[in-house]
Amino acid sequence: MNSPLKFDFGLGEPEQGFVKVQPDTYYTEQTGYGFDGSGTVNARERQHADKLRRSFCIPVHASFIVNVPNGNYTAAVTMGDAIAPASTTIRTGPGRLAVYEAEAPAGQYIVRSFAVHVNDGKLRLTFSGKAPRVNAIEIKEAPQASTLFLAGDSTVCDQDVFPYAGWGQMLPLYLNADVAVANEAKSGRSSKSFIGEGRLQPILERMKPGDYLFIQFGHNDEKKDEERATLPFTTYKEHLNRYIEEARARGAIPVLLTPVQRRKFNDQGHVMDTHGDYSIAMKELALEKDVPLIDLAGKSAELYEQLGMRHPSRCSCGRIRANLSIFRKELRTIRISRNLGRSGSPSWLRRGYGNCRWSRFICLSGSDLRIIQIRLHKIYDSCRRNQL
Repeated sequence: MNSPLKFDFGLGEPEQGFVKVQPDTYYTEQTGYGFDGSGTVNARERQHADKLRRSFCIPVHASFIVNVPNGNYTAAVTMGDAIAPASTTIRTGPGRLAVYEAEAPAGQYIVRSFAVHVNDGKLRLTFSGKAPRVNAIEIKEAPQASTLFLAGDSTVCDQDVFPYAGWGQMLPLYLNADVAVANEAKSGRSSKSFIGEGRLQPILERMKPGDYLFIQFGHNDEKKDEERATLPFTTYKEHLNRYIEEARARGAIPVLLTPVQRRKFNDQGHVMDTHGDYSIAMKELALEKDVPLIDLAGKSAELYEQLGMRHPSRCSCGRIRANLSIFRKELRTIRISRNLGRSGSPSWLRRGYGNCRWSRFICLSGSDLRIIQIRLHKIYDSCRRNQL
């Protein structure tokens, strides 16, 4: 793909250089783009001199697919309505949150840009929200973007039924278009079985210098079956070290994350540490190998205790249910430098409300790491209106 792909959504004639997409523009392998038939799609046309603002589609739980070569892309989506307020949420691929309730007042239009990692030849955007509007989409190749690979278990991976979600699905909300999340985590896997099933190798084949590998295992390493079981201070550390060495050999930066705690309380109302030596062993390895570590086990335990024992519907077995009413409190900016300890290097910047607390913890927990710096920002009125 040498030139950007430009799509004009709605009714009427397309803007020059754009391809028209109407509600009945369905995806086929021959055309290579269109809606997949899920959800509902309507369209409206207003009085406006600009063709890209005159007409738009209203996709409700509908997915738009474009055939592209595998790699990283930047998608810029224009949203708005001349006579009514718009509020649009966008997920990429299998449900990764890229834009949450981006609001445009009546008569105003906004553009949100974000990175998308494609590994199956299809760039998929799924739209929802209180009043979704899509005026235009422009897709460009982004070979300069870093890829943030995730290796982990069910607490990390892309889950099928929202709001049941792994924290990896929410992480893109915190990142700008300089980095694309490739969530390769899989339910039920341990540090051992993830490698044994050949899941690490495809990551390594796509990895390039400047990429990141976030590694969170432990829940299933504690299991007793031969395929998954490891011992914390021997085989667990040995397998984790394999991820570290393989990433570094390709010029990528590994980051260890202690496993999310299980929601299990003692009689005093405190969360029980069910991971025990596994978290300790990971912290030891981080020191031994000089690898950045995010203590997600500690932060998740703090969250469970804040929520208390009477809120099982909001958390389940170490996974966070993305209950938006709980987590719209703080605005955070994450800055991750490509080179350790080097000031002025390129960084990822993204403002947004988190609807998955684990993803926010990844930002917050890194305050003591050389590659992760946190900036706290005031929540301005525009942010209160969820202009992410």
